[in-house]
Order: sequence, then C-alpha cells, then structure tokens
Amino acid sequence: MEHILVVKNLSVTYVNKNRRVMAVRDVSFDIDKGDSLGIVGESGSGKSTLAMALLRLHPDGTKITGEAFFEGKNLLTISNEEMNDIRWTKIAVVFQKAMNSLSAVHRISEQIEDIYRVHCPQTSSEEIKKRALELLKLVNLPDRVYRLYPHEMSGGMLQRVAIAISLLHSPQLLIFDEATTALDVVTQGQILREIVEMEKTLSTTRIMITHDMSVVATTCNKVAVMYAGELMEFGLVKDVLTHPHHPYTQGLQGSFPSLKGENNILTSIPGFLPDLSKECKGCVFAPRCSHATERCFMEKPPMISVGETGGAACWLCEGEKYGK
Repeated sequence: MEHILVVKNLSVTYVNKNRRVMAVRDVSFDIDKGDSLGIVGESGSGKSTLAMALLRLHPDGTKITGEAFFEGKNLLTISNEEMNDIRWTKIAVVFQKAMNSLSAVHRISEQIEDIYRVHCPQTSSEEIKKRALELLKLVNLPDRVYRLYPHEMSGGMLQRVAIAISLLHSPQLLIFDEATTALDVVTQGQILREIVEMEKTLSTTRIMITHDMSVVATTCNKVAVMYAGELMEFGLVKDVLTHPHHPYTQGLQGSFPSLKGENNILTSIPGFLPDLSKECKGCVFAPRCSHATERCFMEKPPMISVGETGGAACWLCEGEKYGK
C-alpha cells in the first residue's frame, strides 16, 4: 500500500515567558491511502496537539521539529501559501464542538458559500448549493438544513453539518478530533456508522482522535496509543486491543467495560500524568507502571516490534518476553 502520510520524529513544544511544555515528543507513524487510524490516549496525551501540528494551526511561538510528509511534501516546511492550498482541499478536520466552528448569526448556506469560495472564488451559488445538498444527504440531513441557523439544530445535526463542510472539496485525508465526544451515545453511534459508510463511498483516509477505546475498536483499522506526548504502542486494532503489549494500553483496556463475555471489574491506572515541562530520562510511563524495573527509569525504550506489524515502546517487550 502507498503511504499518504508519513510522520517522523515529530515533536511539539509550547513556549511562553515562564516555561516550555513538551506536548508531543519524537512521534513517528504512517498511514496508508484509504486506511483508518485511531489515535487514543487519556486527556493531555498530545493527540490534538499532534493534529494541530500537521495542519499548522498551532499557536504562535510553538516549536515544531521532525517531518510530516503528505503526498511527498513536508507539511512542516512548505510555505504558508502551499499549506493554505492543502487545508480543506486535501486535508480537512472536524473538531469536537461544531457550534464553536459555526457562526451563530449566519445561515448554514451562507457559511458553506463563504468556506467554499476561499478555494474556488468563481463558483456560483447554485453550484455550491448542489454540492452542499449532496453532502447533507450523505450525512443523513434533509435539504431544509441548508437554510437553517445553527441554533435551530440539535448537537447531532450540527456535527453532521461540520462533517459535510469538511468534505466540500473532497479531501484525501480527514481528521476527526474528538468529533463525537460531546454527543449522546445513540447519536454518536449513528454518526460513527455514517462515517464508516461514507469512507467506502468517497475512498477517503481517516485519522480518528479519541480517548474512547470503543470508538477505535468499531471504526478503525489501525491504532496509535499515546501517553504524555509519546507513542506507546502502534499496530492493527484487532491485534492491539486483543493482545495489548504495553502496560499503558493494558491499563486503558482495563478501564473500559467489555461488551462481550464475562463481566470484569474495571480498574484505573494509578497516579497522574507527568509534568511535561520537565525532561524524562527513562520511560515516561514508568512512575505509574506496576511492571517498571530500574532500567525503565534510566533508559527510554525504543519502539520494539511485536507481532507481524505492531510495535510497543516498552523494555519488557524485548525478546517477546512480555505481553504474550
């Protein structure tokens, strides 16, 4: 398969007058065209920061190092003009709260026209309307939504509108940043099913950012597990969620109820996220890990291959001595 996105040693540091926060540290992964990748981890693990870095939407003063190749172009070094051409036409994002992305005082039709004409200024209103109605139908919304104001719609409808807007220019890569988190369970399930069906129709590539393991389990082919800005484990969803190798992935699994089989007692991961303004000599998860050895506190583990396609950044996975 051909890679659509290749990320190498990506690090993101937020800088202000008093401190430097290393929000993402040395993350590497790739995603194939037409594939789906779930990036999962607890709040503060760097998932959204990673997405914002790929889109160059980070705050001024942010320091970003590494490489992120999209169709052969390094997103981190191309000019602002080139990046503006790529955003929304080739890479689009759907954020968590659609209301924050939409103007409360303009109809959906006005907002879609404005967004569309940023990249295609000569397009007529009729052409834009035709395209918009096609996409509204794709996300199971009636034509009347085109003339509504945001306050006239439910949260689920607004999220569907946000998804439709992200598809206006048929992007090759679509990023969902906690796009269904604020919705009720029923609506979330409906939208997730629509997203999967939509992918089959449009042949898009998707990155799903979430803290919910069940979302990854039901909608993604591959998964990347992040903790404190670092990549802990990577591989096929069916492998990682069935036989997790990294203790952190196992901890996440233990904190979610199983929908099949016997009822298990849920367990939490003890402790708290580390201070990301401080350097970490060894494994960043070691202070919270019940399996940590002296080596874990002294040496940072590389991504060690596990199985046929997976990897885990854990010394205990060396020689396949752990997690089997």
